[in-house]
Amino acid sequence: MKGHLRRLLAAGAMAGLLGVVLAACGGSPTSTKPITIGISLSLSGDFSADGQGYQRGYELWASYVNAHGGILGRKVKLDILSDASSPTQVDTNYTTLISSDHVNLVFGPFSTLLTVPASKVVNRFGYAFVEGAGGAPSAFANGLKSIFDVSLPVADYMVPFVNWIKSMPASKRPKTAAYPTSNDPFTEPVIEKAKTLLQALGVRTVYSTVFPAEDTDYAPIAQDVAAQKPDIVVLGSVDVPTVSAFMQAFEQDHFSPKAFVAAAGPDQGAAFVSAVGAANTDGVMVPGGWSGTYKNAESKAMVNSYIAKYGGTPAGVNADVAEAYSVGQVVEAAVKHNNSLSNAKIISYLHSGVTLNSVQGPVHFDSKGENGSAVGFIFQWQGTTGTKFSQVLPTSDPSSVKILYPKPNWGS
Repeated sequence: MKGHLRRLLAAGAMAGLLGVVLAACGGSPTSTKPITIGISLSLSGDFSADGQGYQRGYELWASYVNAHGGILGRKVKLDILSDASSPTQVDTNYTTLISSDHVNLVFGPFSTLLTVPASKVVNRFGYAFVEGAGGAPSAFANGLKSIFDVSLPVADYMVPFVNWIKSMPASKRPKTAAYPTSNDPFTEPVIEKAKTLLQALGVRTVYSTVFPAEDTDYAPIAQDVAAQKPDIVVLGSVDVPTVSAFMQAFEQDHFSPKAFVAAAGPDQGAAFVSAVGAANTDGVMVPGGWSGTYKNAESKAMVNSYIAKYGGTPAGVNADVAEAYSVGQVVEAAVKHNNSLSNAKIISYLHSGVTLNSVQGPVHFDSKGENGSAVGFIFQWQGTTGTKFSQVLPTSDPSSVKILYPKPNWGS
């Protein structure tokens, strides 16, 4: 009798252990349970506008999936924790999501700053880490095989802008440039590569500085830039408030460069227009791999769903929404191909050389986990109503319209 009891207890303990292991590995002993996906997002703090855009993108994807039968016949449930834009909190959040909440899968946060620490945590647990906003070189510097970025590699963001200047007759090229940038792992590679390439074309650097990302008073830096009167300003910004502060200071100093391109911020649609005023958007440029007017069938369907739920126009849809949605699409494709939630199988499949489709276009990961098939564009706000967000570069693309150069004066 005692031997029989011991065997029952041992069997029960083994079953309990198996359930924990299955949950941690992305499986489930009960196929009717939802597939839980853990995500840390910046719902407050410096990156809150982007974090909220990502939340909408992830939720739109989950709604679409659930309305079409789920994945492997199971509904998708998002387990979202707020990291308050803190690298320390993002570390804690992913540890909690995996070790305590036992989520099946995880999606990435916003920004390279948060992606780097998060990727290390996720890798320790053997989970696949697909993200859309950690494309700076530092995100791949640790050689982790579990990280995959669905978006355009950060270092290449300004290449279409540089190529456009290169295409100009030498006599008509801008002569001088300024490069103020925050000390963020996203912005510095963007600005440094642009500066190096433009200097090689003979564009003289009249101002270059790296300022703390946590600064809130950008007026002195913007005034220093304006004092040099550069032909072009290439701003290393991570958010709308930074771009807005520089634009306001430039306007107050009656300085309007021939070209103004910011690494991030103007791509945030209605949030950008609201912050700077519709009349001031005219001529402002931003690099990226997507816009709400992108001529891609899947993208158009997503934009229509977004507008049906949140209102607005295609031009007003934040690019963060598409990045997040693309993460969901890529993971969904991997799970369906494997017919399994195994994170090891997802990692192996994404490293297999397969090309997948997303609302941002093709996704093909190289050995580091970067999307080697991503195409870079430059977008420009055109018109004084803040509703026309146009693709202007590369000029060889039939979807590109004529670029406004020189940029109109602020508010004109």
